[in-house]
Amino acid sequence: MSRPVPRVLSIAGTDPTGGAGIQADLKSIAANGGYGMAATTVLVAQNTRGVREVHVPPPAFLDAQLRAVSEDVTIDAVKIGMLFDGTIIDTVTAWLGAVRPPVVVLDPVMVAASGDRLLDDSAEQALRDMLRHAHLVTPNLPELAVLAEQPEASTWEQALAQAQALAARHEVLVLAKGGHLSGPDSPDALVGPEGVLAALPGARIATRNTHGTGCSLSSAIATLRGRGEDWAGAVRGAKVWLAGAIAAADSLEVGRGSGPVSHFAALWEAAGTHAPAAATIAEEWWEAAAELRTQIDALPVVRGLADGTLPRPAFHRYLAQDALYLQEYSRALAAASTLAPSAEEQAFWAGAAQGAIAAETELHAGRLGPEELFAAQPDPTTRAYVDHLLALAARGRYEELAAALLPCFWIYDDVGARLSRAGTAGHPYGDWLATYGDPDFHAETLRAIELVTACAARASSEVRAAMRTAFLVSVRHERDFFAAPLGGGR
Repeated sequence: MSRPVPRVLSIAGTDPTGGAGIQADLKSIAANGGYGMAATTVLVAQNTRGVREVHVPPPAFLDAQLRAVSEDVTIDAVKIGMLFDGTIIDTVTAWLGAVRPPVVVLDPVMVAASGDRLLDDSAEQALRDMLRHAHLVTPNLPELAVLAEQPEASTWEQALAQAQALAARHEVLVLAKGGHLSGPDSPDALVGPEGVLAALPGARIATRNTHGTGCSLSSAIATLRGRGEDWAGAVRGAKVWLAGAIAAADSLEVGRGSGPVSHFAALWEAAGTHAPAAATIAEEWWEAAAELRTQIDALPVVRGLADGTLPRPAFHRYLAQDALYLQEYSRALAAASTLAPSAEEQAFWAGAAQGAIAAETELHAGRLGPEELFAAQPDPTTRAYVDHLLALAARGRYEELAAALLPCFWIYDDVGARLSRAGTAGHPYGDWLATYGDPDFHAETLRAIELVTACAARASSEVRAAMRTAFLVSVRHERDFFAAPLGGGR
């Protein structure tokens, strides 16, 4: 049964800086529409740079806290965090068996950021035994490995396999989290005994301020489930909310280490007190794409275009795929014009759509010839990029579509500025490179950046996070598109 304001109990340790533990849990619960309560397991002297001391009150006092709450308040959901040792685990497990809360989310605090194990063998087994009282467990990859009694996963496929094995062994849902993997992606997945129930892709957000993300995510899930969402909806909603909180984390400027996320970013923005500037968003998105941009510059196709060593067949493959891409890209631009909320934005996207069609006709057909151009078929890299854009258009998500369209302006303008300077006399692709330095396209790019980031500044934190993800996905497609003519597409 759903409740408009679920009563959610956090059972966890403390963080005097407010970024993790019960302090973060209470903020997350409130931010997601719940009434937060807390029973303290341990008192932790810590800040954004690390833990200094831990004080463990008598387990009997923890039991007294739990009974005081549950004997008076109907509990709709429980989030469990730091338990510290076997005695505390046994105390909480006994209470769970007696009270049987309808929603229990366990965030197993088992491995420190340094990689050190925080529990001894007996306590780890006690925590595994607690899983029979939980509905969802949300380990990071090192913790998933400990619970599954396997080596830490180094790939997403291994992580999903470990999560499914754990789910089957203990009859519990597992949220597999890819945040510890390398690369620009940060996927999550809700996994049951039968396999993946909901895949939740995501892009890594460029910030060091991620202190307490595990605490915040698990308490948000518990709250949304307590409000009546199904498990997939609760996880998806919590992930979107957390992405917005992480994206706004740098603005808090709390501490000198790994700072907290901005739990109330969406509420502050709705109140009109903390709206980020468009220029700040543009800077953050561009920086978030820095690694991908470096990869683009290092691609053999880009370097071969610059120094003239790109083989002619590869250049023709590039042109043919670019022409095919522009056909569908123009449709996505036209869709953005239809969906845009203002006449100014409608006019911009409509003009860009017309320009894309003109570019296809003038720049590609003239170099390839109609026979070669129309004989080409889209390769998987082209199709993946086009599908990304047209899917957003079909869903009617203007903000995300606009963000996804932006890299085709911004990346080409950035790369083109360098390529156009390489087009010296006698360069085999000099006439093509000259088109990259078109001042009109540069002005159009600046206008696109201005419109899209202004749209993001007006949006809620959840929508802005989705826009950022759509932007970065398109940047990855740009990288793959440049790589494809020499077989480097991913």
